[in-house]
Amino acid sequence: MSTDAFLGVERSLTGRRWQARPGDDRVAQALSQRLGLPELIGRVLAARGIGLDEAPVFLSPTLRDLLPDPGHLRDMDKAVARLVQAVQTGETIGIFGDYDVDGATSTAVLTLYLEAAGARVLTHIPDRVVEGYGPNAPALARMQAEGAKLVVTVDCGTTAFAALEAAASAGQEVIVVDHHVAESSLPPALAVINPNRLDEDSPHRHLAAVGVSFLLAVGLNRALKQAGWFASRPAPDLLRWLDLVALGTVCDVVPLVGVNRALVAQGLKVMGRRSNPGLAALSDVAGIKERPDAYHLGYVLGPRVNAGGRVGEAGLGARLMTTADTLEAGDIARRLDGYNRDRQEIEAAVLAEAIEQVETRPDDGLPLLLAAGEGWHQGVIGIVAGRLKERYGRPACVIALDGDTGKGSGRSVIGLDLGAAIIAARQAGLLLAGGGHAMAAGFTLERDKLDALRAFIADRLQSQLSGELVPLLDLDGALDAGAASVELIETLAEIGPFGSGNPEPVFAITGARIVRADVVGSGHIRLILSGAGGKRLKAIAFRAADSEMGMTLLASAGASFHLAGTLRVDNWQGANAAQLVVTDAAIVR
Repeated sequence: MSTDAFLGVERSLTGRRWQARPGDDRVAQALSQRLGLPELIGRVLAARGIGLDEAPVFLSPTLRDLLPDPGHLRDMDKAVARLVQAVQTGETIGIFGDYDVDGATSTAVLTLYLEAAGARVLTHIPDRVVEGYGPNAPALARMQAEGAKLVVTVDCGTTAFAALEAAASAGQEVIVVDHHVAESSLPPALAVINPNRLDEDSPHRHLAAVGVSFLLAVGLNRALKQAGWFASRPAPDLLRWLDLVALGTVCDVVPLVGVNRALVAQGLKVMGRRSNPGLAALSDVAGIKERPDAYHLGYVLGPRVNAGGRVGEAGLGARLMTTADTLEAGDIARRLDGYNRDRQEIEAAVLAEAIEQVETRPDDGLPLLLAAGEGWHQGVIGIVAGRLKERYGRPACVIALDGDTGKGSGRSVIGLDLGAAIIAARQAGLLLAGGGHAMAAGFTLERDKLDALRAFIADRLQSQLSGELVPLLDLDGALDAGAASVELIETLAEIGPFGSGNPEPVFAITGARIVRADVVGSGHIRLILSGAGGKRLKAIAFRAADSEMGMTLLASAGASFHLAGTLRVDNWQGANAAQLVVTDAAIVR
């Protein structure tokens, strides 16, 4: 057994190899001493590549330090000039958004800003099943008929060549605000603002679409001020919408580094004030009692906003975040919560079938899992792909078949660019449509191309590997159950907000004896652990009851395990205690 494996765990109960997150011990010590930080914080910062120079801004991210000049992005000035003209002349401005959280928040940010600036706004969120992803010619034509001769697409449009060509032919002007990977050519648009254009040299490629939308609002606000537009009316306060920016940024799983970190950190402060009626109502429906953090955005609020676009009404999320009517906000929040419950039931059924497909197919060692089913709901295939990726440690694509065609969604692992592989497959004629970014992609294909697509994508991903694809779990350290405390969790919170690019610290609770294990809720496993000194720690493993790890834990009362996971404060029924959210486990040998 390699001594490099953390705690000697070469293969855990989820099939992963544990490894210590790499970090320079000298840097960790220097951070602790110079900044007066606990040693643990110094070690966690060093493991994330934060040095002495970066640490102060990392720990206190502000927009003053990190927000770039919007004009550094290509086509930004052109778009701002056209929107200034539209606002001043009273034109109706259309906003065409995507149906996910990033699209809904992008739509909401621009709608709220433009209306506050005195503009007339018309919005449209496409139906996932009926219209599909991105702008489509019929919807743009309807928007034009309703007065929107100028349309801004948000979180979509970079590869919408046919739809934007139709719009241009009809005399409609389109501004694309996006962040998805672009191709060598761009669609015919008045402006394409996208940090991931191939000819773009912006250092802010990690922005979500809502971050790009916020920069557009900043640039437009500055230009309108310079034009004297606010001489007789109050200028909008852009900071009031940072809660929406934070929500979209976290939910799109873009790296929480640089300006994204500042947007989320400041946005969480705004969200804590509950100034947005829709988000306040959704928080109440979801049962959030404490001050929100990135976890609440990604795992509590985000799924509910997404549920409208997945299995309900596509435009509900954007409506929730733009309404000023508290009664309407409460009604929409309850509907989204109901749609989220529906989504969970549909997701569970599709996931069970997808797992059966994966586990009955002979393991060919390829770095790709692919499952396809007739009648699977398109609204949950992305989530199911993510579940498969988490379960097996490989990129996964899930396809909902309908007759001769299918809609697919994929999720990848760090180091394998799925979006580039999907774009290459489309260019090779294997897909009718497709695009995305490194960690996620969507596509449409003909049923008879399924096997060819699987081989093509697997080959593309294999070429990116330098060796065997071994699922890994990075850990930040080891603790006895007795060392896990609310005080430790509060100390760790100084490094937040956590997310992609700044992962929440993962610790191993070593040699913990299982005092009790039972199933609660929808397949969650509740645990009581006992440490070396006899002190107990609560733990929970979500959706684990039918997994190898879950079944082993349930059958091993009294046995000792190393349990890996994140630490959270448990406030259930007034409790204020530390709890481990278990992501992996290994039997103590």
